[in-house]
Amino acid sequence: MFKQKLQALLPSLSRTVWILAAGRLLSQIGTGFTLFYATIFFVNQVGLSATLVGVGLGSAQVSGVLGRFLGGSFADSRFWGRKRTLLLSAAVSSVADVVLALTNNFATLLVGNLLMGLGIGLYWPATEAAVADVTTIEQRNEAFAITRLADNLGLGIGVVLGGALIATSGNYRTLFIIDGISFVVFFLVIYFAVPETYQFQEGQEESGFGRGWAVALRDRHLMVFLLVNIFFTIYISQIQTTMPLYFRNYVSAGSQMGFSATIISALFTWHIAFAAICQVPIARFLNRFSRSGALTLSLILWAGGFVLVWVTGVVPTNPLIPAIFALGVLAIALVTYLPSASSYVADLAPESLRGVYLSLNSQCWAIGYFIGPPIGGWALDQSDYITNGFWLAAAASTIIGILILRYLNRILKAR
Repeated sequence: MFKQKLQALLPSLSRTVWILAAGRLLSQIGTGFTLFYATIFFVNQVGLSATLVGVGLGSAQVSGVLGRFLGGSFADSRFWGRKRTLLLSAAVSSVADVVLALTNNFATLLVGNLLMGLGIGLYWPATEAAVADVTTIEQRNEAFAITRLADNLGLGIGVVLGGALIATSGNYRTLFIIDGISFVVFFLVIYFAVPETYQFQEGQEESGFGRGWAVALRDRHLMVFLLVNIFFTIYISQIQTTMPLYFRNYVSAGSQMGFSATIISALFTWHIAFAAICQVPIARFLNRFSRSGALTLSLILWAGGFVLVWVTGVVPTNPLIPAIFALGVLAIALVTYLPSASSYVADLAPESLRGVYLSLNSQCWAIGYFIGPPIGGWALDQSDYITNGFWLAAAASTIIGILILRYLNRILKAR
């Protein structure tokens, strides 16, 4: 009886999707070990300045752009395919953790983060192309939701375990060693359990590095979608970079300014946990909408979440209540966006160019995280009027995204 209920609850997907999700869960547990503790380690124990650490960590975005370019091209090549690209990603990421565990100066910090960014960049186009290969159009929302669920669960478990390890041993270098081991495990899972999903047809022309990208960059529909996709990634960056500091320094919590570190930690734990709980049910619910309709719904939810963040900052009493609702609404906005965006691009892509198309989709994250944090940081350095109004401006900007999606709908129908 329990098995039947579980089967009804979980989507019926290819075994490959579940194996990729399980491997990703393991590797993300390792990533969670280092996610919130890397900066503390490099500043307080290695002795680097906060500025140098920021530059070092930010360098991963630079190599990530290169990694996504190579990952998309490799995934669509006859020699590499999806599987070998994923193996290369896991190997590079594991080496990066070895370098970071041995870091004693800025040079090794920079090398480690450049390698880590390269490994992560190689990963995303290949894994999303593999998921698209083994699913139908109707299954993709739920398939991409499962892989994202594995990401969220792994990160959450890793953050908790990493905090417990630091509390008991204080040994930060062990975190990077464990992260490296998790990538080795991921490598083994892919090598032994994941088949090559890319079916290169005899007589099919190799897309090559130049031709595949030229085709994708001339795809008007893809280019319009990537424009609105950058808005989404900028919004996500605000949750992870601007919002914690806003809650800490700019919210009036009774007699003191700002929520305590404990409350902030609890708020974002709630956000991650609620997103994980909602991921599969929301993906199943979205099957009744078109891809653009689901993304429009996500933008409306982002607007509502940002308005609630503004309320948190200006309400004179009990700001914790709107903060809880804000992060709950933003969690639903996030899980509405993630599978819909990947599915949209996978649907647009020719089968032989899925890696390249999904690589361009992944590049939006690098652009969004390049634009978003500086804008949020600038807003926090201004007067209270601008700082609080920033969240209303973010909510209003979703109108632009909705208009772009409506335009995209029109040109797709005219095709």
